[in-house]
Amino acid sequence: MSKPNSRSSSVRIVGGLLRGSRLAVADRDGLRPTPDRVRETLFNWLAPVISGARCLDLFAGTGALGIEALSRGAAVCTFIERDRALAQGLRDNLARLHVQGGEVVEADAVGWLARPATPVDIAFLDPPFAAGLWGSAAQALDRGGWLRAGALVYVESDARGVPPLPAAWTLHREGHAGAVRYALYRRE
Repeated sequence: MSKPNSRSSSVRIVGGLLRGSRLAVADRDGLRPTPDRVRETLFNWLAPVISGARCLDLFAGTGALGIEALSRGAAVCTFIERDRALAQGLRDNLARLHVQGGEVVEADAVGWLARPATPVDIAFLDPPFAAGLWGSAAQALDRGGWLRAGALVYVESDARGVPPLPAAWTLHREGHAGAVRYALYRRE
């Protein structure tokens, strides 16, 4: 689902106050924004809990997941992105769309999770597939105090397998779209 390097593209926000807004997608290896159809399904699952939620978008890329959350009523979202140009593009999109409650942090996600935690209600875990960071990021989220009791964690991964996740996470819902498995877990 990587974007070809020969053209630029965009992804649209599918619901909420920013519905129809477009986010530019930079040409980067491994950058594959969550498809519209998958985001629509995910946010239908999250509809009962999104209002006023505190969110964390790890490996943010375009920020489509976190911006979608803010568009649909989340109170705040912290976006973690290590690529300087992608982080700046995300800041630019937040400013252009007049999004309130978004904070962009330019940092390595797993390393950033080692800092003192501010617990969240919803976390988005969608690292570059080739990097294989699901296990280390999930453990850092779980052990670092980042997840409130009952928090929901969205995990997007290669459809060929389930990534290693903490035992305290129970599968709430899942689906498949092409080569992608997407799932929502609840931290017990």
